[in-house]
Amino acid sequence: MRTLLSLVLYALVSASGSVWAADGMDAIAERYVRLVLALGQHDPDYVDAFYGPAEWKTQAEEQKKSLDAIDVEAAKLSVTLIETPIAPGTADSGLRQLRREYLHKQLSAVAARVRMLRGEKLKFDDESRVLYDAVAPTLPDSHFDQIISQLDAKIPGEGPLSERYEKWRKPFVIPKEKLDAVFQAAIKECRSRTLAHVALPPNESFTVEYVTNKPWGGYNWYKGNFHSVIQVNTDLPIYIDRAVDLAAHEGYPGHHVYNSLLEKNLVRDRDWNEFSVYALFSPQSLIAEGTANFGREVVFPTKTERMKFEKEVLFPAAGIDSTRTDEYYAVQDLLKQLDYAANEAARRLINGEIGESAAAQWLQKYAVMDPARAQQRVKFIKRYRSYVINYNLGEDMVRRYIEKRSGTDPDKRWSEFGKLLSSPRLPSGLTD
Repeated sequence: MRTLLSLVLYALVSASGSVWAADGMDAIAERYVRLVLALGQHDPDYVDAFYGPAEWKTQAEEQKKSLDAIDVEAAKLSVTLIETPIAPGTADSGLRQLRREYLHKQLSAVAARVRMLRGEKLKFDDESRVLYDAVAPTLPDSHFDQIISQLDAKIPGEGPLSERYEKWRKPFVIPKEKLDAVFQAAIKECRSRTLAHVALPPNESFTVEYVTNKPWGGYNWYKGNFHSVIQVNTDLPIYIDRAVDLAAHEGYPGHHVYNSLLEKNLVRDRDWNEFSVYALFSPQSLIAEGTANFGREVVFPTKTERMKFEKEVLFPAAGIDSTRTDEYYAVQDLLKQLDYAANEAARRLINGEIGESAAAQWLQKYAVMDPARAQQRVKFIKRYRSYVINYNLGEDMVRRYIEKRSGTDPDKRWSEFGKLLSSPRLPSGLTD
């Protein structure tokens, strides 16, 4: 039951469309950011980016709130969020409603992560539902067997397919001494294509670093003020198709553009400070990874365009013979259909159905990974668990959402893509 004061305040908001509701949401947003920073003291992977007031981070480090205290505060904040009204009939009331829904789901994910850190064991699908607002389909081995049989016919030689495939694609490795030149060329092209359709802050930028001993292939560390540091892991051979993939996914129009547009349009223009922090294990990650993966198709709307650029620019820069480009990408198209294999390995490993060794063997067979790459993926799964769905399921959900609104028109696709990058839409909202 509302108190007399809350009824009076609600009446004022309804009558005037005043800023009270916005102020109430802004206070909730600040408390949410502080909660995420507090939880980051217990989980070093949790806060992926933060560029809000430095004193908030300092206070979180000094206070070191317990997991119990964070859990209680998250529950209280969720109730406060529900009770805070939104002024109806305003020009941006729809966007403000998305903001409320976003904060609600993000807070639910905070509470779920707290439970996990306190030792609660969740099944793969239950975990992805509470953390990422989505559940990936379960696919039987027979689904992958059909694709593997097609690949098997395309890769010559004898022995396990993963070994034959590694030998077959060895000529497409980018030499380490040419990595930076190839990546810079891919970044330049992706940036040019993105800027033709998306208005970015004039001082946006990022730097590239080459690192080792990581469980991932590439990572974008967003630093705020429209700047990112992109790290590329060189532990394993990097193949020519990864140049555009990484440039688009980590940079343009992927993570770097996504974070820059959120900072410009929501944090700076609207003072929605909840977007100054990025909680990695949250619904935001499905949007971030899904748009980054689909961004590869947005920046190169046709396969012909991408292959022409790679043949004329990237293959020569890497010193790779381009005469087998068509053959190479025909195989890559088939491998793309195996994307969900990583989900199945992760689901079975996390649910306790198989161990690490069996998971690596499964990835070798159904994701066509060599032993080293399979081991690296198992390390990723152990550390990030159901996060793997954000790449493949996220890409598919974003693709369906965008294409439902744009069809095959490249300009409309860019327009809808830009809107999604600048909004607080949730994974469950992609089905609207």
